[in-house]
Amino acid sequence: MAASSDPADQPEHEPTGDSGLLPAELRSWMRLLAAAGAIEQLLRSRVKDVMGVSHDEFLVLCLLADQPGATLRMTRIAELLGRPKTRLTYQVACLQHAGLITKNAACGDRRGIEVALTDKARRLVSESTRPLADAVSQAIAQTACAQRYTQLHDLLPVPPDPDTEGHTPEKRA
Repeated sequence: MAASSDPADQPEHEPTGDSGLLPAELRSWMRLLAAAGAIEQLLRSRVKDVMGVSHDEFLVLCLLADQPGATLRMTRIAELLGRPKTRLTYQVACLQHAGLITKNAACGDRRGIEVALTDKARRLVSESTRPLADAVSQAIAQTACAQRYTQLHDLLPVPPDPDTEGHTPEKRA
């Protein structure tokens, strides 16, 4: 019996030119999703070990930490995370119970709820996120093929130099 030439039986390779069924944009998107999925899997266990919160709760903390005022409306958090509002309500309740966030009525809209980090959460994020960021860099290196590593890695900001903390990092060369 002859060896199968079915594409599903062939080793994975990177399609070049028009040989693939997907346009380059969709192929790139699928690679990005695969890399993001691998990173998310890695972070799920590390976040719990390092910070004591679930991955989804970690995402809420990161969104709040990255805001200029460190406050967001719950509806905006749900939109940014692509999560149902009911699921977010549970996560916010867990974070509030842990003393990591506060909830207040939105100014000028009594129906809206704004969420903010507590000082305890600021310390936790400040102390815990560098090892997690390093894990993201390692995961990118492991999931991206060699020629794509630099392109994916360039999406990440340059970590601040401890000697120049507070200064704007320069773009990677």
